Amino acid sequence: MYKKKSLFITFEGIEGSGKSYQCQKLYKKLKKKKFPVILTREPGGTLGAEKIRDIILQDYFYKNKKNQFGKYTDTLLYLAARNEHVENKINPSLSKKKIVLCDRFIDSTFAYQVYGKGVKKEFVDYIHKHILGKAKPNITFLLKVKLSKAIKRIKKRKKRNRYDKFSKAFYQKVQNYFIRIAKTKKKYVILDNTKDTDETEKIIYNKVIKYLK
Repeated sequence: MYKKKSLFITFEGIEGSGKSYQCQKLYKKLKKKKFPVILTREPGGTLGAEKIRDIILQDYFYKNKKNQFGKYTDTLLYLAARNEHVENKINPSLSKKKIVLCDRFIDSTFAYQVYGKGVKKEFVDYIHKHILGKAKPNITFLLKVKLSKAIKRIKKRKKRNRYDKFSKAFYQKVQNYFIRIAKTKKKYVILDNTKDTDETEKIIYNKVIKYLK
């Protein structure tokens, strides 16, 4: 039997890992079973945070690099969006004992901005200390994937944004860091999502249901 309690689940991974797809599949399954679940994403998730997301994405389409944001400006925009998201959606939902599924969260900031672009970890940690509150994931599913497969999936997308335009070497660097993060705590579940089967979907659902019982 389901014990009504808040649950915060995040999905992490590089582009083409299938994290968004798996997040949506879990949402549909839980919704069908009448669980009090919401689906959200980062950057974004609220009206204000989505506006910041648009600014972030627009910046990376400027051809002149001199007009692009510096790495700290970029990071601050992500963190501003997170503050809006946490304050107005995530924490209120958790307070109401809801299950929150989030496509990307703080691990993406560490993997992309800190490790990938060289932003100081202490800088991000300091801001997180003031904005996260109770927003700490209970489970984080990290979906890893072979780079060749990830690239194939990205190329099939009808619409692409800044996340789909990094080099193969950068994706590999970021994925390695994701895996390194995931090996530090029990809340992480690392799954190889290279093959296009429903096996990953089943594992994720069963782990979540087990947690809820």
